Amino acid sequence: MDRLWGRPVDRRGERRRDRSWTGLGLAFAGLALLGTGEARCEILDATPGGFAVKTAVTIAAPRARVYDALLAVGKWWDPAHSYSGDAKNLSIDARPGGCFCEKLADQGGVQHAMVVLVIPGKTLRLVGGLGPLQGSGLQGSLTFDLTDREGATDVAMTYSVGGYRQGGLAALAPIVDTVLGGQVRRLQNFVEKGTPVPAP
Repeated sequence: MDRLWGRPVDRRGERRRDRSWTGLGLAFAGLALLGTGEARCEILDATPGGFAVKTAVTIAAPRARVYDALLAVGKWWDPAHSYSGDAKNLSIDARPGGCFCEKLADQGGVQHAMVVLVIPGKTLRLVGGLGPLQGSGLQGSLTFDLTDREGATDVAMTYSVGGYRQGGLAALAPIVDTVLGGQVRRLQNFVEKGTPVPAP
């Protein structure tokens, strides 16, 4: 049995039609409440045809350092949200047309998203359906905006998704919101503490 972002999938790579994804989302919601950062997550919009979510956080580090850490995705991304189960297999080629990719065994791989905008130190935008969204007729735009704040850096991450999915998209918004919010918190911890999950 293969695994897709930490969940069992069948041999065709399709997500099993059970409640495990919803349960995972609730678990991440609980983790979000335990986070030490001041990350603010919100659902900007949620309709049957699409949704938009946003996480904003202030990271106690210069903007150049935060941007470099953002590109080092294999050091902070949650391995539970990867196909290989190892975040070290993830990379971002920060140039237009570059790939947010993951290496898999036997020369396999995944393109999670494609880079479409790079303003070094300021903005990184990628397009693609992350995780289980890739298997549906969906497209998403994931943007990281970085701005200076008195020796720290404000990071605003937005993800807008639209397209077709059986049953609609509105119910996915809170799940994606908590999962991506968790990723931003891991980035913050990595920059500020040197590890995405600091010791309690």
